[in-house]
Amino acid sequence: MKKLIIVLFFLALISPIFAEESPNMYYVNVSVEKIFPSSQGYIVQYRGQTGIRTIGIPNVWFSEAAGKGDLVRLPTAKDWPTMSVFYNNGEFSHVRLYVSPVKAHQTWGSVPQGTDVSRFFPDGDTFKLQF
Repeated sequence: MKKLIIVLFFLALISPIFAEESPNMYYVNVSVEKIFPSSQGYIVQYRGQTGIRTIGIPNVWFSEAAGKGDLVRLPTAKDWPTMSVFYNNGEFSHVRLYVSPVKAHQTWGSVPQGTDVSRFFPDGDTFKLQF
């Protein structure tokens, strides 16, 4: 028992040496006006400083195990829906949408069939909010 305590004490002393430096992680949160599900992903209209902005979030970001997108369904409240964009060392990490689980909620919209929405979905893993 004494040996176990000594070993645990020793591990506690040297563990900070092997600790990884914490990354510079931060997020930007914006209010969402409307969300349009489409065959390519979610088209999100959010409030910027100069008006309503639109951005697309590809479906593949939500389906991968360690994807770049999370869809969090929460009970309807005054401060939902919102979108949080997370950055790690100044580079885009992932996006999280906080939405109403009820698709009939006023914040959910629909894209008319046949509409070309590809302009909202740039190639690659880039995601840039405009304010």
